[in-house]
Amino acid sequence: MYFKKLIGEKCYLSPIDVEDYEKYTQWVNDMEVASGVVFASKMIGIKQEKEALERLSNGRYNFAIIDKKKDELIGNIGFPKVDLLNKAGVIGLFIGNKEYWGKGYGVDAINLILDYGFNILNLHNISLTVYSFNKPAIKCYKKVGFREAGRLRGVKCIAGKKYDEIFMDILASEYQSVYIEDIVNNKSTIKDK
Repeated sequence: MYFKKLIGEKCYLSPIDVEDYEKYTQWVNDMEVASGVVFASKMIGIKQEKEALERLSNGRYNFAIIDKKKDELIGNIGFPKVDLLNKAGVIGLFIGNKEYWGKGYGVDAINLILDYGFNILNLHNISLTVYSFNKPAIKCYKKVGFREAGRLRGVKCIAGKKYDEIFMDILASEYQSVYIEDIVNNKSTIKDK
């Protein structure tokens, strides 16, 4: 069951439902899906994935990404690392359902989590990492305002080729609220269809 915590144009963010572990297990074992994330080289069974989802769901800042029209799970997003003292957070994003790739769901989900991070958690800096071969993700991150902050050269090796790990970030002063400012000011611009 999903709950509309943060609502965007195409998707909404909901608390993670641990009972979705079978779907996540399929996704994390699909090499096309997993190639851009840290667990690509690992064998992940149902029990391991259920435990991972339990850990994520117990974290305060992790969400399932749900297609708004179909109420269908497409992935997750959140802050696996948050430093409230220094007002910094690191985003983790995973869209496992390939039918939703390249259709704006990533941009929508990232805008929701940025709004949440900057306007609810009061963070100053939000960052992420991406491998240089993941051009669609880099394009998506730049679209919402992330900038390259640095890179580790040649740290990812796939099929004999080396790729950079790119560090990207965005500051609160560089981000324009898309959703939460309107909610706070009672001017909801997103129609829940």
